[in-house]
Amino acid sequence: MLLPMKRMVLLMVLVIGSSRLGAQEAGTEPKNLEVVKNELRVYHNGPYVRQMAAVAAQGVAWLEERAARARPGEKLAAIFDLDDTVWSCWAFDQAVDMGFDEGLMERYMLLANSPVNAPVREVVRTARRLRIAVIFLTGRNTRFRAATEKNLRAVDCGEYTALLMQPADYHGTTGAFKLRERERLSREGWAIVLNMGDQNSDLAGGYAERAFKLPNPFYLIP
Repeated sequence: MLLPMKRMVLLMVLVIGSSRLGAQEAGTEPKNLEVVKNELRVYHNGPYVRQMAAVAAQGVAWLEERAARARPGEKLAAIFDLDDTVWSCWAFDQAVDMGFDEGLMERYMLLANSPVNAPVREVVRTARRLRIAVIFLTGRNTRFRAATEKNLRAVDCGEYTALLMQPADYHGTTGAFKLRERERLSREGWAIVLNMGDQNSDLAGGYAERAFKLPNPFYLIP
């Protein structure tokens, strides 16, 4: 999931600043930034993959269980975030050395070549097989709809009920936008049986029977 660019930069500054302040007050020095980056790279290439697969397996099992007891006429839906959920943005993270650049991020999205997270794709495929509506809910701006649709087709996720994106003139948080959309879908009669994302803000606020948090210690989006 992607955060409006200036907000992400501000958040990073605030987090780093508050961490340093806490460490200074305690009389200790925080870890060197390069050490932390290297730890994250080691994590990404090992435990991260296994942990994502474990969460995805739980999602598959839940969809199987829930579909088996669906009531006649019940409209079941599964919601998925995109960036670092359905597909990986790790290549971009490494290209900017785990920093951020708005222009580069936009060009990266337009390339539409983010590689799939295969375990999560299996959850998407399971939903389709069980005739559960697949809804992608992303913090991406609607300006990137064509590129996003292209990337979905490229990773064999081109069949879905809806692709919900932030309006070009939206200025709130991604979490608030996603909550509003889940609430709307619920009012329209959808039973959101699964909500899967890599950020707590993907899941906060409810309107889903089960929420599945994928690991992502690489950035934070409100």
